[in-house]
Amino acid sequence: MIQIFKQLGRHWAACIAVVALLFAQAYCDLSLPDYTSKIVDTGIQQGGIESPVPESVRDTTLQALEMLMSEQDAALAEQWYSTPDADGVRTLSFDASAAMPELEGAFSTPDVVLYMAAAQNAAATSGASTPAAEDLDAAAAQMTAMVNVPGAREMLQARLQEEMSALDDSMADNLSQQATLLVALEYEAQGIAHDVQLAYLLRTGGRMLALTLVMVAVSIAVGFLASRVSAAIGRDLRRDVFGTVVGYSNAEIEKFSTASLITRTTNDIQQVQFVCVILLRMVAYAPILGIGGILHVAEGDTGLEWIIFVAVAALLLLIAFLMSVALPKFKLMQTLVDRLNLVSREILTGIMPIRAFSREAFEEQRFDKANTDLMKTQLVTNRTMVAMMPFMTLIMNGTSLLIVWFGGKAMDLGTMQVGEMIAFITYTMQIVMSFLMLSMVAVMLPRAGVAADRIHEVISTPASIRDPDAPKALPADGKCGVVEFHDVSFRYPGSDEDALEHISFTANPGETTAIIGSTGCGKSTLLNLIPRFYDVTQGSVTIDGVDVRDLPQAQLHAQLGYVPQKGVLFSGTIDSNLKFGGDSIPDADAREAAEIAQATEFITAKPEGFASPIAQGGSNVSGGQKQRLSIARAIARHPQIYLFDDSFSALDYKTDVALRRALKAKTRSATVIIVAQRISTVLYANQILVLDEGRIVGKGTHAQLLESCPEYREIARSQLSQKELNLQKEDA
Repeated sequence: MIQIFKQLGRHWAACIAVVALLFAQAYCDLSLPDYTSKIVDTGIQQGGIESPVPESVRDTTLQALEMLMSEQDAALAEQWYSTPDADGVRTLSFDASAAMPELEGAFSTPDVVLYMAAAQNAAATSGASTPAAEDLDAAAAQMTAMVNVPGAREMLQARLQEEMSALDDSMADNLSQQATLLVALEYEAQGIAHDVQLAYLLRTGGRMLALTLVMVAVSIAVGFLASRVSAAIGRDLRRDVFGTVVGYSNAEIEKFSTASLITRTTNDIQQVQFVCVILLRMVAYAPILGIGGILHVAEGDTGLEWIIFVAVAALLLLIAFLMSVALPKFKLMQTLVDRLNLVSREILTGIMPIRAFSREAFEEQRFDKANTDLMKTQLVTNRTMVAMMPFMTLIMNGTSLLIVWFGGKAMDLGTMQVGEMIAFITYTMQIVMSFLMLSMVAVMLPRAGVAADRIHEVISTPASIRDPDAPKALPADGKCGVVEFHDVSFRYPGSDEDALEHISFTANPGETTAIIGSTGCGKSTLLNLIPRFYDVTQGSVTIDGVDVRDLPQAQLHAQLGYVPQKGVLFSGTIDSNLKFGGDSIPDADAREAAEIAQATEFITAKPEGFASPIAQGGSNVSGGQKQRLSIARAIARHPQIYLFDDSFSALDYKTDVALRRALKAKTRSATVIIVAQRISTVLYANQILVLDEGRIVGKGTHAQLLESCPEYREIARSQLSQKELNLQKEDA
């Protein structure tokens, strides 16, 4: 998992931008429940009235309220209200916001008292429980009539203070909420109650809509940035892995296996890329949303906070249990994916021999076992994730039930309103959802962490074959292509025995050196030491007196024209394959190389000629055609040293003879080293090396070896008739 965060750290600027946007999104998301609460409690239940201080009030009502205020509060009210208009209505000043806390303190109790007086009038006159505008007018008239009574205001103030001091906090809060009832009654008397409510709903709803639009825009921006970052991480990882693997020697390729490297480059990187999006969009957002929701709930002081702690504790216990079950399976799953890819690759590559030997049923069983093992492991992890959702739903619904149960009791006691409970439920769901998001990521992250570690293992594994720290250059003294083996021994990594022992010989320019021997004697291994596909275990291989290990690989390979034992072609055209050795190869050289390799005949027979397409791996050409194109590819490069690893085995004798004759004319000044199984291929070589169990047991020309080397004579007798052998002796 550390590797995943390291990859994100490479894009720190975009990650910081995402986090900043997520804070903005969380602010909008957390503000919406407050506005919902205001619409329900203030907009619907209180008629859009937010304050006990009326925006406009009739002069008669204000005079009655001032009778219930202290002289200081009455003077404050007179200061911030305008003079009565033609209808006797006084308006609150627009710049009264600074004095609003003092005004609310002054109006709260008088509002309640005047409203209760109006309610008493309504009960006495009409028996109604809710007063009307005329009841308010009557109550205001009663209060106003006491203006001229000496000491009336002081008596009312003393009585109010005595009654208010006897109330507990909950009753005081309830009375403060009832203060808005007087304002609503006053607005109704003025005929503006509906307009005030509608204006509040439109204003609050407009703010909610604006916050929603901002949240949508921020969410789109976060998704855009997160997608770009994850795509860039996937691109960089694929580039790093591919760049590393291209520099690997055969030892590293064999260590990881081709199937595993393909899995790491595709499936594993996709896992990392997917989880990076989730980390930026969910993991970064969940703590912000959860902490913000907890802070909002704490500010509300509802007394129901313990429900959230119970829900979160249950979620954490559930996550810990599920992770203890699923985590060990994720590492196993990636190994099983490797195994399935390996089996699939082997079957698809070897489909022809499988059919030829009627092994379809056996291979189907082998594939089915690998497939079933992966399925069983995936079932465990998938069932774990599936089992998580019902439990999460149970916790969320149980939490809602507890909030409604205890919130209903709080509303019955008058300590909570409907809108507050709705907001509390919303905040609780946001907190629970944030932990739910974290739990989902907690299931995905370990698998992605395993994938990231596997990718890092490839990237951090150094190639055993690399350029020297102090490279040397080839001499410019006239030497050109002299290949020498100085007491070379080589052992494959992990092997207990040497594959080659004490090999010493010199291959000179203008000469052909052939290597022949029984299967498995080390011929191809010897040839692979020259281009440094492997490094020698003991001794040295030099070109013009310079150890190949001291040469930069690019300079070394520029001297070589290598034709592998198995012809490898790349998807494209014949022309692109012939020019594979470099973009600077002209068309004339490519055509000449094809002519020398005896490939022109079948190329020109194709409708598109040199522009004819080549399928992946050269599957649309025959084995002999593939070998001839591979040989032509090496010739077109004009190397100084030609390396042919049994590259004529798929050619018929006629083509073989014609090709070697044309090749000899082309390579008069070059060093040619040929690995071959057929005597006819090496018959006229200037020097033939006979290998047996990794040792040189014979060295010389064909005639010399017939006389001096029993192993060579055995090979010759197995391929040539007695008449041909006698002719060879006579020629000698």
